[in-house]
Amino acid sequence: MIDFHAHLDLYPDPHVTVGECIARKIYVLSVTTTPSAWTGTAALAGGAPRIRTALGLHPQIASQRKVELGLFEELLPKVRYVGEIGLDGGKEFQDQWPDQQDVFARILRLCDVAGGRILTIHSRHATTAVLDALAANPGAGTPILHWFSGTRRELQRAVDLGCWFSVGPSMLSSKKGYELAMAMPRERLLTESDGPFAQMDGRAAWPWDVERAVLALTKIWSEPTTDVQLRLEGNLKRLAENHLSDGDASPP
Repeated sequence: MIDFHAHLDLYPDPHVTVGECIARKIYVLSVTTTPSAWTGTAALAGGAPRIRTALGLHPQIASQRKVELGLFEELLPKVRYVGEIGLDGGKEFQDQWPDQQDVFARILRLCDVAGGRILTIHSRHATTAVLDALAANPGAGTPILHWFSGTRRELQRAVDLGCWFSVGPSMLSSKKGYELAMAMPRERLLTESDGPFAQMDGRAAWPWDVERAVLALTKIWSEPTTDVQLRLEGNLKRLAENHLSDGDASPP
């Protein structure tokens, strides 16, 4: 199983959650919301061979944490995964929009200068603005749009820009999310939980809940579960191999 977007450090007992991910042999991309959280979150995963920690600065707190961009730049050479980053166009964050745009643009430029990174990107109510920023910074790396919720036209533009997508059980439980997933390129799709923020059955989603996303994809693609799992694992391997750095040769 693959959980390409989970906030492991924000579960009530992160060590137990990490232990369960290890026991279940789940590939996890553990995203962070601030640069200052990266060191502790990376240590949380320890030597877990299937867990990687991404360096992030979440758009919903970009205004408060933009002072950490210097730390982001300092830590960037240590990682090949960046996230959670992006933009949030929700009404409650309108007053922070200029800061969000500035922070996102600066992160993309830093990634470009660093040679490109694998990016997991938040685009809630801001898909066009996110795609504009990516188009302006094509060397920033490979963008994976997590929990994509844009229009079909925006989806096609994202595909044309080379974006990947990560989908979870919460997204696929909605009619819109299900239909968007049907139109996403199979060779550029991964599963995610977005736990503990995403909710399932009145509780926080766990990384192993991505199994439900796999089952949904078996219906969307009309493929056996084993074939879907092999396709997803192949996608992850190809993504990782395209961004290999010395001393870090194993996925994810």
